[in-house]
Amino acid sequence: MFKFEHTIYFYAFAAIPFMVVIALIYFYGRRKKLSRIGDRNLIERLIPYASMRKRIIKLVLFLLGFSSLILAICNLQTGSKLTEVKREGADILVCLDVSNSMLAQDLSPNRLLRAKYALEKMIDLLEGDRMGLIIFAGEAYVQLPITTDYAAAKMFLESIGPGMVPVQGTNLAEAIKLASESFSTDEGKNRAIILITDGENHESAAIEAAEEAGKKGIMINTIGIGSENGVPIPLIENGVVKGYRKDREGQTVVTKLNSDLLKTIASKASGVFVQASQADLGLTAILDKIGELDKTKLESKMYSDYEDQFQWFLGLSLIFFFIEFLISERVSEWFKRINLFSHAVK
Repeated sequence: MFKFEHTIYFYAFAAIPFMVVIALIYFYGRRKKLSRIGDRNLIERLIPYASMRKRIIKLVLFLLGFSSLILAICNLQTGSKLTEVKREGADILVCLDVSNSMLAQDLSPNRLLRAKYALEKMIDLLEGDRMGLIIFAGEAYVQLPITTDYAAAKMFLESIGPGMVPVQGTNLAEAIKLASESFSTDEGKNRAIILITDGENHESAAIEAAEEAGKKGIMINTIGIGSENGVPIPLIENGVVKGYRKDREGQTVVTKLNSDLLKTIASKASGVFVQASQADLGLTAILDKIGELDKTKLESKMYSDYEDQFQWFLGLSLIFFFIEFLISERVSEWFKRINLFSHAVK
């Protein structure tokens, strides 16, 4: 496995054709000037040690040295160490509600942003655990498969918004089913779902999905985010509240936290329910609960510690330049005697 550290310097290879053209122009111009002096055969006799072949050899050596120097600057790196990483941890899938009701502002700045801020802090607390992201509203989608790349998790989390799921609603059942299917098939009690939602769902399918997950040994922890008293859902344009959502009868839509449903879902899958507050979303308590799982040892193989190989190309470049420096454009008297360049083109 290999890569170049500084690929931008590959553009320097574009200079090689220009060098060749300039050299050809120089050779042609020099020959043309000599032809003006007199007959070509006469000139060859006057300068018997001049060698066009050696000039070409020097040009080729210079271009090879220049190319090797570029490769040295680009710095070829090889992953020569294949390491096996062993870790103990849980597989955690976060199911985040992105329906319009999550724009309610009973938590500052709103429910969704508050949840995203808390999840970023949670990611910083993970050690050896793998994490994935599922977003849902009326439908559910895997935003990020289970991974240990916490930087990628934060990047995907930052991009999440309410417009990412076209079908509105709060389909908890589909989110739970998709999360259950997204885990690996390995046996073990190291799988957990964190469901963050206002729970505006009154269908029994969500409870049935939680029961099925519990039978598979999957823990479901729920975080209720929002107010049980209910608040209106704002209409936001360019970051400014322009009004509030209304139903077909013109009444303001009020979103309420359905804590009873979320408590039931958590109880069906050996998890806990936490109601978010302005000060704490409850993720610390959830992680403590997940910490009670029987952690399994997970192994993964990866290339690590890329090693720099620029020194080989740098050495090759110096060799080419040194040989080019030693070669004279003239045919030496000693080589002339052994007829090594007797057929040199002049």
